Amino acid sequence: MTTALATAPRRSGGLAVEAEFVRRGIRHTLRNPDALITSLALPVILLLLFVYVFGGAISPGGEYVDYVVPGIIVLCAMFGSAGTAVGVCTDKVTGVMDRFRTMPIRGAAVLVGHVVASLLRNMVATALVIGLAFAIGFRPDATVLEWVAAIAVIVLVVLAVTWLATAAGLLAGSVESANALGFAVMFLPYLSSAFVPVDTLPSWLQGVARHQPVTPVIETLRGLLVGTPIGRQGWWVLVWWGGLLVVSVIASSHLFRRRAGR
Repeated sequence: MTTALATAPRRSGGLAVEAEFVRRGIRHTLRNPDALITSLALPVILLLLFVYVFGGAISPGGEYVDYVVPGIIVLCAMFGSAGTAVGVCTDKVTGVMDRFRTMPIRGAAVLVGHVVASLLRNMVATALVIGLAFAIGFRPDATVLEWVAAIAVIVLVVLAVTWLATAAGLLAGSVESANALGFAVMFLPYLSSAFVPVDTLPSWLQGVARHQPVTPVIETLRGLLVGTPIGRQGWWVLVWWGGLLVVSVIASSHLFRRRAGR
């Protein structure tokens, strides 16, 4: 890989450098079976757990699979994206990132490689969830345009969390502290409408569930896929996650430049 990067276009040139770093990220995923199995098995386990263990109690008629699939998709996409923090922090603390800066390539390409590899990895996991959901009874009535819009929402969430994880990886002092982000973002969907309607939560918790960034994503996906009302939730998705994406990209760029200036 070093040879490939060394012969890639110089700092001002093309997409060859980013493509090489994306391939690097994919290779690292394939060579880390623990992380790969977790990213693919977790969605399967959670979906089967909620549908077959909790679903009968929550919705005896069997409709719960249609309700819970959007929440599982969002939870696993966020958790998988947060794992980027570990990869970025590993590159930083092992000195690999500093080594890349000495090469005739655009330095930030290493961050782009992590982000795109995360996006591809999480879209595979999302496809796995949707395929399994169809197999166990998920029956969306979305049109082609609604499917495209749903995928766009998932991509936005994955990119926002991945860039946030990138900033966290650059800021973290150790791989262990970077890994904590995954647990933080995995917890947030449980305080939303992912698994039960907000109205069924205790009154003191309903305000938190309604006014946090995950609930609009889930309600928008649910509306696009199974036809429930969306209301203003789609706009809140753009506000919350579009804003997070912009802030995270700026923060990552600043942290990367600051480290490069040391």
